[in-house]
Amino acid sequence: MLNKSRLLTPGPTPLPEEVRLALAKDMVHHRKRDFVQVMERIQPGLKYLFGTTQQVLPLSCSGTGAMHAAVTNLFAPGEKVLVVEGGKFGERWREIAEAHGLVVTSLVLENGDAVAAGDVRAALEADPSLRGVLVQASETSTGVLHPVHELGAVTRDKDVLLVVDGISAVGISPCPMDAWSIDCLLTGSQKGLMLPPGLALLALSERAWDRVRAVGSSNFYFNLLAERDKSLGHQTLFTSPVNLLQGLAVSLDLFREQTLEAVYAKQWALTSMARAGAVSMGLELLAKTHFTWGLTSIKLPVGVDGSEVLKVAAERCGVIMAGGQGELKKSLVRLGHMGHVDWSDVLAGLHALRVGLHAAGGYCAARTYLEDAVNAYEEALRDGCPEIRA
Repeated sequence: MLNKSRLLTPGPTPLPEEVRLALAKDMVHHRKRDFVQVMERIQPGLKYLFGTTQQVLPLSCSGTGAMHAAVTNLFAPGEKVLVVEGGKFGERWREIAEAHGLVVTSLVLENGDAVAAGDVRAALEADPSLRGVLVQASETSTGVLHPVHELGAVTRDKDVLLVVDGISAVGISPCPMDAWSIDCLLTGSQKGLMLPPGLALLALSERAWDRVRAVGSSNFYFNLLAERDKSLGHQTLFTSPVNLLQGLAVSLDLFREQTLEAVYAKQWALTSMARAGAVSMGLELLAKTHFTWGLTSIKLPVGVDGSEVLKVAAERCGVIMAGGQGELKKSLVRLGHMGHVDWSDVLAGLHALRVGLHAAGGYCAARTYLEDAVNAYEEALRDGCPEIRA
């Protein structure tokens, strides 16, 4: 009771009060008028959030379910795809594609590195039979932001679909689907959208819909053509996560009221703050240049057990952060600052990191790390976030 709990993970993220109240509303029937009104309300907000004129489909699943739906509807078994494999979620693209019988070529990256658009172009030119590029906008396991806008410029004039996992990017950093020539953009509810887990969202370009029709869905549950027909009638194909969609309606209203530009500016400032605080403590950042806006991946000194750092941060400071994944499990702390998080939460996270570091046998003599973090935050707000062009 001495400390309030702060959830600073890569997801789930804290929920605004307005969203929590919407989630607590009485249940309505998913085939009656009350629910239709919810669905009518959310579609304009979803198109604004995704930056598209296309219908955005709510799916009753996690983000991984939307990844599965994208692969199985857009590509036929035996077709070839290029996967950007820069972490655990790039690996997940490969695993889903292989499970569907696709032939996968992987661009395997070092931890902390972003893909180069030139390497993708070279791979596509080397094998003209490749039919898709599967990539994360934000690779959550490493905190890397891939240059999706540059990849769109590579694929837009080829018979190649750009399929983007925006699970930890949509609502956090710019990822406008139409302007960046993204053919499939998907996300999950528990990150930038400030909702509980259990809802995914997916949109396709016109040429992606043409591909879906040509491939022909083999899915009973993830049948995107049938799902779109239902969505156009303000319904979902199967039983809807009613409360999550009621919460989504409120979340989307908040994005419209605050504007995406203001949300991005805040997320950029929080990212600048977290990075500056970690560097001031003498810690090394995993992603040096192309870094995620809603997540900072911080390398721990050799001999410091990340599990102990996280345990102490939670027990003594009430701050819940995440470790690395796979080979980075004990050598990395991932400080999340996406969604309903503000500057004071990030300050608490940095302080908890220092407390955990000392308890785990690390050393940090920094005296001004919090002041340095605040200065970086204020400077980023003043100067504005970098412009990313299509």
